[in-house]
Formats: sequence, structure tokens, C-alpha cells
Amino acid sequence: MAPADLSPGFLFFDLDGTLVDPAPGIIGSVQEALTALGQPAPPHQDLLWVIGPPLRASFAKLLGEEGDVERAVALYRATYSEGGLFRAEPYEGIFEALTALKGNGYRLFVCTSKPLPFARRVIAHFGFMEYFEEIYGPDLDGRFDDKGDLIAHILHSQNLPAEEGCMIGDRANDTLAARRNALRSIGVTWGYGSHRELRENGATILCETAHQLPDKVRSLLGN
Repeated sequence: MAPADLSPGFLFFDLDGTLVDPAPGIIGSVQEALTALGQPAPPHQDLLWVIGPPLRASFAKLLGEEGDVERAVALYRATYSEGGLFRAEPYEGIFEALTALKGNGYRLFVCTSKPLPFARRVIAHFGFMEYFEEIYGPDLDGRFDDKGDLIAHILHSQNLPAEEGCMIGDRANDTLAARRNALRSIGVTWGYGSHRELRENGATILCETAHQLPDKVRSLLGN
């Protein structure tokens, strides 16, 4: 990899829905938490929308104003940490894309809405660690649940000029957070956000498959 000062740019990668398909573990853990609270658990297909956004926001929507969101989060994490986080699958072509991007000199960082302790375990378990300089995610207490705040934190911590990089993710919270920080974004359509969601919420360009990602990055960053 080229030295940092010669890097052609930097890339922030979302985790769930971008690097791995986490549906079985996340949705199963949400369903178990709801059941433990005596609430109806929607079927799998009706919970796909919870993948990507911050967990507290999803439980607030599921439980309503009177719901105990923090209790739901605690129940979810108890199930998820016991094995649900490994019920996932890396997307086809993603390792090849990361290899190409790192080989081309880009600086790679994980920027996820998954709490940092869980994100680190997933990244290590599925063999992604060697590709990324650092992993960033919210604290368990909710600090940096807002991905816009998280991106701002990474830019400041790493002294990265926003014009030299982009955010890569599959949901509106990725593209909106990038736009808030004057950062370009690639909306990936192999995850859980629709073409319409990504376009209407600020994605600079879309990418259909992980195999196409290196070319899309080069076209966007001009390197």
C-alpha cells in the first residue's frame, strides 16, 4: 500500500448490508427481544428495514412511545452477543473488491452503526481485519449512534479532508450522513436499501455489485 500521504483517497465502509449480509442474526435477535417483552414479533420479511439504522431508533419505532427501548436493546444484545452476530455471510466479491482497493492505495476504514465491540468481533471473525486501518462505530451507551456524528469524528480523528474520500453503504443513513459532512457516497444496491431510497437520500452514484466497486470508486474520486 502507498504511504498515507500518497494515498489516492480514503473510503468509509458500512458493515451490515455492505460487507456482510447479517439478516439471520439481527432479525432473529430483534424477534427474540420483542417476544421477551411480550410484544408481537413480526415475520422475518417485515423486519428487513431494521438492518442498517441505529438499533435504538428501530426499537422505538417497533415499540411506540410507551415502549422500553433500553430494555429491548439489552435483550437484543444478550442474544446477539451469544452468537447472533456470527449468523451472517460476506457478500460475493467483497474480498476481491477490498483487495483491489487496498492494492490501489486507498485508505480503508469501517464506519458502522453496529456498536463498536460487536463490529470488531464481526470484522475479525469473517477475516476483514487486514483490509482496514481502523474500525469505527457507536459506543454501547449510544454515543455516535448518529452516523453523521460518527463520520465527523472519523474525519477529525484521522485528519481527513472530506473532498478526498467517500462513504460506501446500502442505506439512507449512510448517504445522508455523508452529505451532511460534504462527503461523496456510493450507494450499494446489494444490501437492504432500494435504488429509490439511495437516490432520494443523496447517494452520489450507485453500485450494483461488489465486483464493480473498484471501478466505481475510481470514477468517483478520479484516481
